[in-house]
Amino acid sequence: MREAPGPEESEPVYEAPCTGSCHAQRVLQTLNAYRRSGTLTDVVLRAGGRDFPCHRAALSAASAYFRGLFAAGRTERGLAVVPVPVVAVAAEAPGAGSAGAAAAAALAVVLDYVYGAGVRLRAEDEAAAVLALAERLGVAGLREACVRFLEGRLRAANSLALRRVAAAFSLASLAERCGRVLRQAFAEVARHADFLELAPDEVAALLADPALGVAREEAVFEAAMRWVRHDAPARRGQLRRLLEHVRLPLLAPAYFLEKVEADELLQACGECRPLLLEARACFILGREAGALRARPRRFMDLAEVIVVIGGCDRKGLLKLPFTDSYHPESRRWTPLPSLPGYTRSEFAACAFRNDIYVSGGHINSRDTWMFSSHLHTWIKVASLHKGRWRHKMAVVQGQLFAVGGFDGLQRLCSVERYDPFFNTWVAAAPLPEAVSSAAVAACAGQLYVIGGARQDGINTDKVQCFDPKEDQWGLRSPAPFSQRCLEAVSLEDTIYVVGGLLSKIFTYDPGTDVWGEAAVLPSPVESCGVTVCDGKVHILGGRDERGESTDRVFTFDPSTGQVEVQPSLQRCTSSHGCVTIIQSLGR
Repeated sequence: MREAPGPEESEPVYEAPCTGSCHAQRVLQTLNAYRRSGTLTDVVLRAGGRDFPCHRAALSAASAYFRGLFAAGRTERGLAVVPVPVVAVAAEAPGAGSAGAAAAAALAVVLDYVYGAGVRLRAEDEAAAVLALAERLGVAGLREACVRFLEGRLRAANSLALRRVAAAFSLASLAERCGRVLRQAFAEVARHADFLELAPDEVAALLADPALGVAREEAVFEAAMRWVRHDAPARRGQLRRLLEHVRLPLLAPAYFLEKVEADELLQACGECRPLLLEARACFILGREAGALRARPRRFMDLAEVIVVIGGCDRKGLLKLPFTDSYHPESRRWTPLPSLPGYTRSEFAACAFRNDIYVSGGHINSRDTWMFSSHLHTWIKVASLHKGRWRHKMAVVQGQLFAVGGFDGLQRLCSVERYDPFFNTWVAAAPLPEAVSSAAVAACAGQLYVIGGARQDGINTDKVQCFDPKEDQWGLRSPAPFSQRCLEAVSLEDTIYVVGGLLSKIFTYDPGTDVWGEAAVLPSPVESCGVTVCDGKVHILGGRDERGESTDRVFTFDPSTGQVEVQPSLQRCTSSHGCVTIIQSLGR
């Protein structure tokens, strides 16, 4: 008899090619059929009063929970009936029925998945319950299927409920989608019952979102008041906190008078009074009030736009006739009517009550024009008493001031104040020192004139400060530079100074009378345009070190301290007007 071959003499072993998923699927189909018929089952799962005969081996292979439960040495090993852990998310999901029925339905879906029968989901509450149970039982793979289903069923009506599910299970993609729907369809979301059950923190966070997709701020105010009135005795204490996030200055003035100031809840809330007064100040003073709440939300019909007016071409030989508005969010330029008699440069431009005022612009020019943002046209208003150019205008306490400048012979110390109600200019207290091409900005209710030219070739570092209440000038701490062709803007009670071929953005704090440095510029410029839009300082065009106009644009974000290069101007421009107004995007 022949001996069995040794290892080195073993006959070749035939290995059948793997049939892959088809074979595994047939096995699972057979096991699932056994489960449904009760064949060879050795354990019963119980949920919501309903029993599910199953196979320990199949459950252990698919579930970390059951693998541990059925492990050797556990007392549960001999149990014929195993209760399934109860999870609470199903009852919290939208439209959930009884907890028992939901638990049984969720377990049925989980078992179908375990036995290879696929995932069949019919409603968001069922998907949430399945997700909760799958997480509790440690069934891998079901999470992704549930998330895909929930994302596909996401609507404004269920966005708040699904956001709770996303938060409970750390579903980043679902949370991001819910947030997007909440923002885009806020007005609709606020009409559903789920909105009325939000916690105060959640309502405040929604109202504060600058990207809230509302065409008009009235929708935000009405949502806040609807939430408060749902349980006024308990929630009236939240009025001030919520109203802080409503941009009251953006409401239509008639609506503000009829619906806001006349509201009984608001009349009884003394804490809300400062917010109402702030809104009134914005209606009267325009953008000078400077409140964050006066800034349009990102997707409103209204938006902050930068208006660029006239200026000089690259070589400084031609006066440009163009007036254009620029929307930084969409990066879209829109032409506006050209300023009449555009053959001027180094004029003064200023936004006042959302209109644009332009004065001077050539030797001894007294002309003053107003661009009406409402009528979309230029209107000639009262002329200055003293012709000037290389001067500046700024708004303080609801009054427009024209400061200093040059008349072709000498620097000017004269200051004029414009009253829009009477359409008249009157003399104001003169500057202590005559200057032209200085930086001028209003901040904290006072007017600041920084640097500038005293004579040809002689500049000053003086900071001259005007108090309109006292109608007098004083000197503050000198600037850390002596330059002309400067520009300044104020933002959040800080003045930012650029231009003069300075390589840095300088800051001045009127409250402490202290100078500082905010950032380094990629390249120095002078006679540039500077304005504040969307909480950032925008620096547009100007002349470079070679004396040529540039089309470069930079933004400085005080919140990050970063300077960023932006898309270029439409053309090289210097000595131009540059202001920010609120404009309807429908124009």
